Amino acid sequence: MERHLVVGTAGHIDHGKTALVRALTGVDTDRLEEEKRRGITIDLGFAPLDLGDLRASVVDVPGHEGFIRNMVAGATGVDLALLVVAADEGVMPQTSEHLDILRLLGVTRGVVALTKCDLPAEPGWRELVAEEIHAAVEARVGVRWPLVEVSATAGTGLDALRATLASEAERIPSRELRDRFRLPVDRTFALAGAGTIVTGTVWSGSVAEGDRVLVLPAGVEARVRSVEVHGARAARAEPGRRAALALVGLAREQAERGAVVVTGEGWRATTAMDVELHMLAGHAPLRPRQRVRVHHATSEVMARVVTDAVGGSAEQAAGSEAPTLARLYLEGPLVARAGDRFVIRSYSPVTTIGGGVVVDPWADDLARERGRRRAPFASLPPEAEGRVHALVRRRGRRGLSQAALEVAAGLPAPAFAAGVAAAERAGLVRSGDWLVADVAVQEVADALLAALGPYHARHPLEPGMPAQAWRASAGVLRKELVELAELRLEGAGSVAREGSSVRLPGFAAGGGAAERAVREALVRMLEAADAEPPSVAELQAAHPRSDVPGALRILAQQGAVVAVGKDRYYAAAAFARERERVVEIIREVGGATPGAIRERLGRSRKWLIPLLEHLDREGVTTRAGDLRVLQSSK
Repeated sequence: MERHLVVGTAGHIDHGKTALVRALTGVDTDRLEEEKRRGITIDLGFAPLDLGDLRASVVDVPGHEGFIRNMVAGATGVDLALLVVAADEGVMPQTSEHLDILRLLGVTRGVVALTKCDLPAEPGWRELVAEEIHAAVEARVGVRWPLVEVSATAGTGLDALRATLASEAERIPSRELRDRFRLPVDRTFALAGAGTIVTGTVWSGSVAEGDRVLVLPAGVEARVRSVEVHGARAARAEPGRRAALALVGLAREQAERGAVVVTGEGWRATTAMDVELHMLAGHAPLRPRQRVRVHHATSEVMARVVTDAVGGSAEQAAGSEAPTLARLYLEGPLVARAGDRFVIRSYSPVTTIGGGVVVDPWADDLARERGRRRAPFASLPPEAEGRVHALVRRRGRRGLSQAALEVAAGLPAPAFAAGVAAAERAGLVRSGDWLVADVAVQEVADALLAALGPYHARHPLEPGMPAQAWRASAGVLRKELVELAELRLEGAGSVAREGSSVRLPGFAAGGGAAERAVREALVRMLEAADAEPPSVAELQAAHPRSDVPGALRILAQQGAVVAVGKDRYYAAAAFARERERVVEIIREVGGATPGAIRERLGRSRKWLIPLLEHLDREGVTTRAGDLRVLQSSK
């Protein structure tokens, strides 16, 4: 299978990056009129490079300090660096800054092209320059890169450079094809008959003609009309390739540089990220809530750095490159996944001061939980199980859908599936496609269990706590979480159910002798009142120290009394007699108004209307205009 990767140039202005790319590929990557007029690279340029069994997409970046933002946009997503240094000048300011940026973006493999080697030089000069370059690379990247002497003008050293690039490229793992498709947009234009064209480097996954994609942060769905790779029609765009997608249903302004084209569910933009921050040595310490420029993929977004929001220190010591845990509050939307790398530059003067790794791309949903315990924070776990578990655990009772978790975790499908399976064995709990940490389920189970004891103490006559009120006592809106907690308690035998009530296993409704005496007294009062029973309030007034409503509910469950409306109970025998009287009256005349029934019974409306409404609900009677008729006679 043919492999693809991205080679990105780096180096100071006028050191010959664009000339070298043209000599290697035959493509002039300076496409803008201003670039040709001024003789400098301003924006990103792209060209295909054949490396035998490998196909490389070369990203040519500007070397001028005024266009570092464009350089970072091009360097993000690079697999292999091509550091270009002129033999007559050696290491220059942008050489060093570009190396810092590459290291911050995780680009650790590269090749040095020592250009302009056709120019005359003092004996030993190139050896001195080469040692200076090696020292600079090792100091900033931590490894030694192979160096090849070349001349783009004379054409010398080009074959050796290609061979060295191919050799280094073989050591770089292939990008995962079985991941979700993601393409950060670096250029957009409209083409008559084709629609809106977006170009970029495919970071992961693949896309084909006819596929549906989502363009973020605009949130617009579009259809892929056609795919081109380096200007040639292609069936599919795959990782490590420069691609142009013609999209139907998308306006040009909805996909400017910084937008991201993705496939699948679960994607969204963020306004806050928790990150592991690495500051470059030699820069001033971060001030609390310092404003910085965040460069991620092809985006540049202003942000405030808060290092004490998640357990870091308020300031970081100058000269230290130890990682700091921080939260970036973004001033604009950004689309990221855990594991993504980024660069930060100071607001003014604009210079590269650090970068880092995204730990949690959706810290915005955690930041909104004011007054609640902050989410636990730690560096990004290297293994899939730890990453999956950490992201879910941080959300506490919120949990995450599986689709959202797959996006946030930044793991290809095989690694993600294995990570979720391992995390479930280690304490992650599933409800359908929703996942939550075991500790969150236990917290809710504990809260539900704790609610029963006090309820029994307040309502000793009731058989248990109404299930709906019991669930609401945990203060959790997520239905799946409450159900998981309920199942856990029931499975452990910690609670028992009786109809629509929940109780502790050892609890028995009814209380002691005093409560039984009150219930007996209530039955006697209702029997004495016959068809004109007192209200609940009147009964309570007669027994002020007792839970009369609870006692009546128990009596109703036992069949000793009948609830007719919320405020009226009949003794069972009295209710049966009154119901039979009403039935006989209606049966005699075939249908009767409430007034006619009231006259025959000699009852006040206070008792009659609730009784008739109860008989309607029971299905004994029904309305027919102004009349009440027997249900069976309709």
